[in-house]
Amino acid sequence: MSHGEVILRFENVSFEHNPNKPILDEVSFSVRRGMKVTIMGQNGAGKSTLFGLMTGAFSPDEGVINISNKISVALSRQVIPRDELELTVRDFFQKCFKEKIYDIDRRIDEVLEIVHLVGHETIHDRIVKSFSGGQQARLLLASALIQEPDILLLDEPTNNLDKAGIEHLTDFLINYRKTVIVISHDAEFLNAFTDAVLYLDVFTRKIEQYVGDYTDVRNQIAARMERENRQNALLSKNIQAKKEQANAFAMKGGNLRAVAKRMRDLAEELEDQKVDVRKEDKAIRDFIIPAQEDMSGDIVSFSSVTVLKNNTPKKKKVELRLKKKTHLLLKGPNGIGKSTLLESIANGTAEGVVIDKNVRIGYYRQDFSTLDFNQTPYESLAAAMFELAGRVDEEKIRAVLASFLVTREMVGTKIGLLSEGQKGLVAFARLVIERPGILILDEPTNHINFRHLPVIAKALDEYQGVMILVSHVPEFVEQIRIDEILDLAK
Repeated sequence: MSHGEVILRFENVSFEHNPNKPILDEVSFSVRRGMKVTIMGQNGAGKSTLFGLMTGAFSPDEGVINISNKISVALSRQVIPRDELELTVRDFFQKCFKEKIYDIDRRIDEVLEIVHLVGHETIHDRIVKSFSGGQQARLLLASALIQEPDILLLDEPTNNLDKAGIEHLTDFLINYRKTVIVISHDAEFLNAFTDAVLYLDVFTRKIEQYVGDYTDVRNQIAARMERENRQNALLSKNIQAKKEQANAFAMKGGNLRAVAKRMRDLAEELEDQKVDVRKEDKAIRDFIIPAQEDMSGDIVSFSSVTVLKNNTPKKKKVELRLKKKTHLLLKGPNGIGKSTLLESIANGTAEGVVIDKNVRIGYYRQDFSTLDFNQTPYESLAAAMFELAGRVDEEKIRAVLASFLVTREMVGTKIGLLSEGQKGLVAFARLVIERPGILILDEPTNHINFRHLPVIAKALDEYQGVMILVSHVPEFVEQIRIDEILDLAK
């Protein structure tokens, strides 16, 4: 497919949130009209910051960002800001525009059709927070589409979307004529439309431009790492040999000292040829979420559940008992009430669900609201440990955080300032400390780097307590032992 003229260009752009957090170092790249581009990079590399620079929310410290005058940019955000949750749908969409739009209801209906969010009733007057997590994800997407931008920026658009929602969005993007730049970890989704990748390296803070889809590029990067590792191993061998020769000549003294010096210089030259191998492509270490030990009998019993049909609660009879080591998968389309059910089980307010009152609950929420954003990761884990054991083991906490790639500088940073992916890793680290008897997980793959997912799946597969899981990523669920399925749509 041929693309048009360059409509976005970064020239030697450098940016840092503060001196401890440099993001970009003299980065240059360009995007042409009609391109479908994926941004790849590790959690915390600064992918969402890149979007902030494109929309003008941030200004570069050095360098220039060129966007043609007539080019409009719109961003589909990851989460709805708390102050917008109380708005009606109409006001939420009107807020996307500087001037008043008179046919806003017609435009809203058109974009809600595209994102597959059509109710039986008109929804213009509904309050945003009355929608489920998956429906809110669609509203965010629609709020970018309604602006009909020349460059559409999508930040994790498949998070919280069910299978039908992802298929619908994929078809839309394949047929979309304008420029799209996407941050996502969903390989199948990205492969359907991506024709180029911008790879943000968290260590060099440079951006590499690749042609091809997500899997092509992942393979190119893996092959390159392999080559670099081999090259370094060969150089290390030569360096060692030169040093040994230099030492042997130096011992003999006399004229051979000059030869020894030459050998040392050669060894230094070889040292300089070593490539900085991408340390950043680390996955988190294997981990175990220890289960509470003193549990027996029926730990969770269901006699009924409440589901939403056309936004109206309906009771549904269910007979289900979960004992220790039982993993339950909770299924159903967006808006049927999966997150609401998980939350009510976690709070102990779910009608028709009885939980053993001596069992501790570990709850992973998709919006990370179980974490206190004003605490640091260290404080969060210390509080969990104190609640469990009445004491704090600093060494253990630091070791657990390090295994989840929470670096020294992140340990003392407020959780609210971390990237969404880093918040997710802190939430898992906290579960390791909490030793829950019931593990409740609401979309635990959202925002998480693809490299970490097999490690997380393995930990969940091996979990010895009761697990209740909601996930719309089939290849993730396939790696986890599932004993029972509760489909709310059936």
